[in-house]
Amino acid sequence: MPGLGELESRVMAALWDAHGPQTVRAVHTALSGERSLAYTTVMTVLDNLHGKGWVHRYREGRAWAYVPARAREEAGAEMLREILDSLGDPQGVLLHFARGMDERESEFLRRALSEEEAE
Repeated sequence: MPGLGELESRVMAALWDAHGPQTVRAVHTALSGERSLAYTTVMTVLDNLHGKGWVHRYREGRAWAYVPARAREEAGAEMLREILDSLGDPQGVLLHFARGMDERESEFLRRALSEEEAE
């Protein structure tokens, strides 16, 4: 995800895929199948994500439990907005993007915009 490092993105994906709060150990276990990571590395990444406002944490016994601060879709939309704003021609970028959408994506967008106009 733009704005996050590769490992931060993987940790966020693990949190978004989880059902409920996750301890450092749970996130470490979820990521251990991908590659060897030290427990302390995962702990540091989660602490950094907390400092950046990507996750909330609270005490669960003696450990911290972490939850995403926003849904994956909301975070993606915020990042897309930042990218569009940084390019200087958001309408041109959106138009180019829309022209590259497949039929299923185009139909979904049409329906979503129609529903919003009806509200």
